[in-house]
Amino acid sequence: MPHVIVKLASGRSEGEKVKLAEDLTQAVIAALGCSEEQVSVGIDDVDPRDWVEKIYKPHILGKAATIYKKPGYDPH
Repeated sequence: MPHVIVKLASGRSEGEKVKLAEDLTQAVIAALGCSEEQVSVGIDDVDPRDWVEKIYKPHILGKAATIYKKPGYDPH
């Protein structure tokens, strides 16, 4: 039962977040062959000013072995 958590810089509309959740759900179903009922998606809004300290350092650098798609930006 996949649960996807998206850390997203705040400022997106509810409609954009709903669309993202729908698209991610379909991608998970296609990739893993599970049913829609098994997938859940959560979106955490993060103030862009807090991105490096709250997301980049602990969740990207701190968990590098679990990052399957690395970002192409330098936060510094």
